[in-house]
Amino acid sequence: MGAAESVPETSLHEFTVKDCNGKEVCLETYKGKVLVVVNVASKCGFTETNYTQLTELYQKYREKDFEILAFPCNQFLRQEPGSDQQIKDFACTRFKAEYPVFQKVRVNGPDAAPLYKFLKASKPGLFGSRIKWNFTKFLVDKNGKVINRYGTATAPFSLEKDILKALEEEHIPPLSNPQEAVEEEQKEEEK
Repeated sequence: MGAAESVPETSLHEFTVKDCNGKEVCLETYKGKVLVVVNVASKCGFTETNYTQLTELYQKYREKDFEILAFPCNQFLRQEPGSDQQIKDFACTRFKAEYPVFQKVRVNGPDAAPLYKFLKASKPGLFGSRIKWNFTKFLVDKNGKVINRYGTATAPFSLEKDILKALEEEHIPPLSNPQEAVEEEQKEEEK
């Protein structure tokens, strides 16, 4: 039950998702940024705290290569029933969210979004890989690798220390072939 599904992708940057208007967004555009990926809902007991704190974190760190990617999900007691545009309007008007709010997705089951299959396979939860509720958060480094997973009850402000640590780490673009790594190392030794 809840076993992580094997996925071929090794980085969040390999995925394409849809924004709230249905336009495709290649997540490669977020290379070099630290990300918090979160499944959101507008009618959940955790909505107020999470949206408020996510917005404050975004305001504080957005100039420092930090981004929040919000994915509405209606799988938990139908707590995100609106259309994609209604959801975005809610987040942007009520909580002043300036970060991207994407198209509604499924996070569990056979129809789970490929991105969420990747996130869950990268960092399974305490009792398996299933997302247990709204506002499960994944911290992703500048190279698209999942650093950590945080449950619903973990307030976004609790992630701040981990976000800062990830922001301090250097972005290392992957080399297209191992020979390049050897050549780069040899150049450094010659200096």
